[in-house]
Amino acid sequence: MAFDGLFIHSLINNIKHTLIGSRLSKIYQPFDQDLILTFRKNRKNLQVLISVNAQYPRFYITEQTIVNPDKAPTFVMVLRKYLEGSVLQDIQQVGVDRIVNFYFSNRNELGDQIQLVLSIELMGRHSNVILYDKKSNRIIDLLKRINPEENRVRLLLPKAKYELPPLIPGINGFKITKDEFKSMTRTTTVQSFVQKVSGLDRDDRNELTGYLEDDFSYTSFKTFISQFDKKGAFILKSSDNKRKIFPYLPYHLDLTKESVKSDLNQALDEFYLYQSNRDWVKQRSSQVERVIKNEQKKLTKKITKLQTQLDLAENSEGYRIRGEILNANLKQVHSGMTKISLPNYYENNRPIEIKLDAALSPVRNAQKYFTRYKKLRNSIKHVKEQVKISRQTLEYFDSVQTAINNADPQDVDQIIDELTAQGYIKRQQKQKKVKKITEHNLNRFRLSSGKTVFVGKNNYQNDWLTFKKANKHDIWFHVKNMPGSHVILQDNQPSDRDIAETAEIAAYYSKAKDSAHVQVDYVEDKRVKKPNGAKPGFVIYTGQNSIEVTPKKDNIQHKKL
Repeated sequence: MAFDGLFIHSLINNIKHTLIGSRLSKIYQPFDQDLILTFRKNRKNLQVLISVNAQYPRFYITEQTIVNPDKAPTFVMVLRKYLEGSVLQDIQQVGVDRIVNFYFSNRNELGDQIQLVLSIELMGRHSNVILYDKKSNRIIDLLKRINPEENRVRLLLPKAKYELPPLIPGINGFKITKDEFKSMTRTTTVQSFVQKVSGLDRDDRNELTGYLEDDFSYTSFKTFISQFDKKGAFILKSSDNKRKIFPYLPYHLDLTKESVKSDLNQALDEFYLYQSNRDWVKQRSSQVERVIKNEQKKLTKKITKLQTQLDLAENSEGYRIRGEILNANLKQVHSGMTKISLPNYYENNRPIEIKLDAALSPVRNAQKYFTRYKKLRNSIKHVKEQVKISRQTLEYFDSVQTAINNADPQDVDQIIDELTAQGYIKRQQKQKKVKKITEHNLNRFRLSSGKTVFVGKNNYQNDWLTFKKANKHDIWFHVKNMPGSHVILQDNQPSDRDIAETAEIAAYYSKAKDSAHVQVDYVEDKRVKKPNGAKPGFVIYTGQNSIEVTPKKDNIQHKKL
């Protein structure tokens, strides 16, 4: 289900008492459409994530580690000016609509008490975060400033009067009385009544319809509505494996139960973890992906051109043959000729047509063919080396793209630093210093046997894991002949099951993660070497064994620490 009005009602009930009375200590905007508000209460920090992402606008308390950007946008500076140090007095939903108001109390520069409202409107592409003064009802600032030409319904600019967006009137299921229900349903159908109930998305609407078709009564209706006052959460999957989260267990929808959580907010944080990470990585790595795409395009063209040149060089015998035939028939060649047909004694004297330069003598024409032949033959070694280097560089960028696909937001800075060091990204004068790699940067897994597996998420981490972190007798894993993470199993006598489980992890953190049959090499870490001058992440190894596995996301995520 989506973040509809009834879901928001459940979430507010879940987090309200945790947040009310806390002091807002920090505000930052890690990405264009996301805000982090850090509240302090009972000597603990509580991070509230607010996202106005058009596909899944949302808010909840998060435990994710999100990097604070160096430079704060204008809206964040305004929020810090007015809200930092303020006390959260209340959290209220507007009816059962997708609008949530955070009420703050603070003091202005003169020391006077002021009441401020941070309004979160979770309405698809129209989602916004608006700060306004409760007394004057004037907007102080907002995350998305909208020109009057783009929205003529209401003015969304600083100093304008705050007005609610147009709301569709409907039935508030939490407030309707038994008499009102009877009056409304006396002459109407189940479908017509359900359409009038506010705060429902399609899934909730279908579920409520199922309840009322079984028993079109006030008791049945309140049974459905009362489920949104509970604290738990249910994660379910549709027939096409799409995951959905509900504050209740639906019985009338074609869904399969995946898991049950006792806390709705924690379930939300876990539910959106993967998708939000992908979005944040995509935003932060946009520059890197442009560089990768451009370099891959240039390298592909270069390899095609070099391959054509190599094919020409390897098939250059024709130039030598033409030179020899000309030398053997110099008396038949006259100055001013542009071509001549002579018997080819390499092919039973069949005629061969030879082009000539009219400005050159017969001998010079023959020498020209020999020179061309020698030049092409001498170029073969150089061109092959260039093809090899170009293909290795193309594989390197493939590995960087794979690293981005597996990265967390905080890993992108290391990838940018790597490409900067390689000269593919221009170094900034005030470039942020990348933190030293530690064990905490890596992905960590616990196998069924209890043994630990470490996974590098980019080329810098791969090198550090393989050559600094790993013991020489640990077992090193890597997908065969394909970009992927370096994976270390901390054990020198692994069982067959340990090897299979670790190989599955290595396959998942590679370009072949969606393949059914993936070959994974494994060998003692001491057999892995890095050639002099090799790019980050590139290694060679000998004496390896191989195993074929099929990576399954659920198996792997279950082992992640």
